[in-house]
Amino acid sequence: MTDQPLQAPLRRTGTGLTDVGRKRQSNEDAFFFDDRLGLYIVGDGMGGHAAGEVASQEAVEQVYGMVKRGIGNLHELADPVVEDDVRAACRLMESSIQAATYMVFSMAEMDRGKTGMGTTLSALLVLGEYAVTAQVGDSRIYKVQGDGVEQLTEDHTLIAWQLKQGLITPQEAKKSPHRNVITRAVGNRDYVQVDTGLVKLTPGIRFLLCSDGLHGYLRESDIAPIVAFPAHWDPKLRIPRGQVVAAASIVSPKY
Repeated sequence: MTDQPLQAPLRRTGTGLTDVGRKRQSNEDAFFFDDRLGLYIVGDGMGGHAAGEVASQEAVEQVYGMVKRGIGNLHELADPVVEDDVRAACRLMESSIQAATYMVFSMAEMDRGKTGMGTTLSALLVLGEYAVTAQVGDSRIYKVQGDGVEQLTEDHTLIAWQLKQGLITPQEAKKSPHRNVITRAVGNRDYVQVDTGLVKLTPGIRFLLCSDGLHGYLRESDIAPIVAFPAHWDPKLRIPRGQVVAAASIVSPKY
């Protein structure tokens, strides 16, 4: 029997950038990353009167706290993947976002000035040779491998639903007055459905987590250059027409 060579450990490196843009007076976006924990989060708040800023920041911090407390009960994911381990990881991400949902909803219930506040959440947790994604709203997670870019998450918007059902064309979607209507958000109710996914990690893979303030103004071909050297992001890459939030994680062998 021949021993299989061990795969080199994976090193995670994250960075982030946020900018209020030229249209708004306050920045309602929030991001978080912890390379040691392997957790990366982006939230895009809504609600006005600083309520969106509160919602996104509180939700991001709640998810971080829940994952930090629960990750010790998880097993790292490696081939062959154990389904029970995958389900446990997905449950942790789902329950973390549910906790954030209930907390933001409760804050709005106690403060009438924050009624209707909420946030999107896109999160990625690295566990061994795989990453788990969790998604609510229209922020996005992209996977970048070389020059190839793949959107891993589905937008929870009216436009995305209409496109999926064949009710409108992509051309009509660009001009639709309903472009900003979100069908799922964290905090506008006391429960939200969370999409989760599993991604195999390979050396050199990169992820971009961003709000619509970034992906709404970019072509897919613009994404790979942005995450190629995130530690040296140029301020000129910021999109002046709206808020920008980006968090990238780079996964590569540790030598």
